[in-house]
Amino acid sequence: MFFAKDFIETAEGLIFAVVGQSMEHDKVLCFLRYVPHRQGWRKVDTDVANDFLKQHHPHYLHYSPILDARLHAVAQPKIIKHHRPKHRLQQLLNADNHDAVEQDLLSLTRLFQQHGLDLANIGITGSLLIGVQQHGSDIDVVCYGREVFHHCRAVTAKLITLGQLQDLTEQDWQQSYQRRDCDLSFAEYVWHEQRKDNKAIINGRKFDLNFIDDCMDAGGRAPKVGADATQGAVADDRAIGAPDNYQKIGPINLECQVIDDTYGFDYPAEFKIDYEHIDSIISFTATYTGQALRGETVQVSGMLEQSSQGRKRIIVGSSREARGEFIKVVQ
Repeated sequence: MFFAKDFIETAEGLIFAVVGQSMEHDKVLCFLRYVPHRQGWRKVDTDVANDFLKQHHPHYLHYSPILDARLHAVAQPKIIKHHRPKHRLQQLLNADNHDAVEQDLLSLTRLFQQHGLDLANIGITGSLLIGVQQHGSDIDVVCYGREVFHHCRAVTAKLITLGQLQDLTEQDWQQSYQRRDCDLSFAEYVWHEQRKDNKAIINGRKFDLNFIDDCMDAGGRAPKVGADATQGAVADDRAIGAPDNYQKIGPINLECQVIDDTYGFDYPAEFKIDYEHIDSIISFTATYTGQALRGETVQVSGMLEQSSQGRKRIIVGSSREARGEFIKVVQ
């Protein structure tokens, strides 16, 4: 089974980040993140990844008719190693020697454990997953299960009030804002982020909490079929039967009320809205994960899509940078 935040490694030494559980034609949907470099790997951005595959490995480029998106895909026989966040964390917990990043990770996991979190439901992704972290690397924690994730958020908020973790400094927020490169003002970005309780500082190092829905929930909702944050749409998995194909209509900007934020931290995030003929807002960029709460009015700018069954939704994150696309609460 493959989950978002897993990494897969090919015989060519390429590392792809898995972007969802769904497979197409026995291929794992993913996006290239690391290429071979000297004795290890070098991280690449979206444009470099696409250009690299076009020049050297075009067979990994993939168009998904279900998602109406271009991303990457790897056939299972091409995968020589499956990097799993849960397994990697357990490996680090059992290791004898740790660098500075790993030591901070272990300190964080001890705090979580002390507040009732089962580390069997926690993993680690990003550079730590494949051991290419540098001294200044962040920690990307993966929480498996909705209750686990929200428990981690609550514990993080509590530990900040106790002084055992720290909130991000002005400089941290500025760096985070610059990395996101989003279409919000700095003040808007920080206001939305501070109330999410999904990031903090431990020993001067930033960490983030990521949610993965790894099982069917009580409502019978299957885990999402996802596309990378650099790409377009996903199939609506709440419909019974075959996924519903969506096609892009065009840009849209409007104000609406959020009526259900249950899946606001999912991948991709989903916000049900009260707006004529449009069901929901779907976000593929982490900037807008958990962005709004039920009952709030938001301004949204994105791409309107319509399904083969006539259902409409707004996609935010049809590109990685999501230029001109955003979700923000109307205060």
